[in-house]
Amino acid sequence: MPDSVTKTPSTRLRSERLEARITLAQKSLIEHAAALQGRSVTDFVLASVQEAASRAIDDHQRLTLSVRDGRAFVEALVSPAPLPPGLSAAVQNLSHADRGS
Repeated sequence: MPDSVTKTPSTRLRSERLEARITLAQKSLIEHAAALQGRSVTDFVLASVQEAASRAIDDHQRLTLSVRDGRAFVEALVSPAPLPPGLSAAVQNLSHADRGS
């Protein structure tokens, strides 16, 4: 039987390929780091890239405010500024239109 058929569900099948051109110095650095961790270069690179990708996504999805901005945000939630008359009327008309539908 082929390996893909006999693998357990928890085993990840690596079917995609990712390539990069790097300098000799970068390759030596990566090989040294992988050896220090007792990992193959492939495992080291995959773990490092996956961690960096997760961190980039997390950083993009998180909103970070300074203390001053955080206070202003909370104040706006607790004591919102009144809507201008025209906008207030438009919101009320929209609310009534939604209820009538």
